[in-house]
Amino acid sequence: MDQVTARRHFLRFLAASPLFSLRGEEPGVITSPDQALNVFDFEPAARKAIPPAHFGYLATGVDDDRTVRENHEAYGRIHLRPRRLLDVARLDLSTELFGTNWATPIFLCPCGSQRAYHADGELASARAGASRKTLQILSTVATASVEDVTRAATRPVWQQLYPTSRWDVTEKIVRRAEAAGCPVLVITIDIPAGRNTETQARFKLLDSRTCTNCHTGSTFSSGRKPMFDGVDITGLRIYNPSFTWESVRRVRAMTRMKILLKGLGTAEDAKIAVEQGVDGIVVSNHGGRAEDGGRPTIDSLPEVVETVRGAMPVLIDGGVRRGTDIFKALALGARAVGIGRPYLWALGAFGQAGVERVLDILRAELELAMAQCGARSISEIKPSHVFRG
Repeated sequence: MDQVTARRHFLRFLAASPLFSLRGEEPGVITSPDQALNVFDFEPAARKAIPPAHFGYLATGVDDDRTVRENHEAYGRIHLRPRRLLDVARLDLSTELFGTNWATPIFLCPCGSQRAYHADGELASARAGASRKTLQILSTVATASVEDVTRAATRPVWQQLYPTSRWDVTEKIVRRAEAAGCPVLVITIDIPAGRNTETQARFKLLDSRTCTNCHTGSTFSSGRKPMFDGVDITGLRIYNPSFTWESVRRVRAMTRMKILLKGLGTAEDAKIAVEQGVDGIVVSNHGGRAEDGGRPTIDSLPEVVETVRGAMPVLIDGGVRRGTDIFKALALGARAVGIGRPYLWALGAFGQAGVERVLDILRAELELAMAQCGARSISEIKPSHVFRG
């Protein structure tokens, strides 16, 4: 067991044990972003800074959290094939997506309720993304409005969509995002009927606060979420088990935004996506928070890429913790690679400065991987640069 994995198991033990307080001191916890050597250094700092129940929501997968672990551990089964004696003095990490150029292929995944981790929430993430010219995808259940986040980001963000149980509400979300200037709508389709978040439940037991002071305890408590301002949410559920390919067509018919489907992971569904004319796919299992099937997204990526055959960009998220992870995903055909927990750990611990440091670390690590493999631009990263061992 490597050092990082051992530490994560130890933290999980602490979280489940009534003998330890999540607010206690832990030797070696960083106290400023510049002390971080890698993104893992932000996790214990976030655990120390964030209320236990909120950290539990951030940490949780579903069932046994097997897919959460596999998402990252699978990258360790993919190896680089370094190339030598190539001029790598200048590297170009710029990446184009739907006509917009970004500084790197890294993007900030749509993660909701960010003010549970830091007072500035999504606005801090947007400012960090702006300072590093990084794409941000905003969650439907963000704690800052799409209009405010767009201003903080200084350029349009992409809007993630949970297809709610009421079409009139879904339509209002789509139209509001388009009016705010969002060029892309990312429809999350991997949680049709809820999920079993056991780790979150365990962390709640360690939190002495009265959660109902802020949360109703219902399946969908969005009254405080800006995207639902002025909307009657009585009886609304964020998940819609009746959402189908016909529903996707209905969304497409009502907007000029590009449509991406987030949560596909099989050749069968990718084939239908091509036939339906969607604009892109995000290979995702919701960071291990959808089903606990144990299949990591990096193992799902090749069959999706092979099926679409360049007809649309394929993005990926889940388990990305190193620049080498990003390189491997790009080598296997991803156009861009998303991070979730790493930037939320940093947000919870240090706000905007933490998110910026995570983006800097991952960029630097990606540059090193590119140089070692002789890839001077993102377009030069090829399948031949990696192999499975």
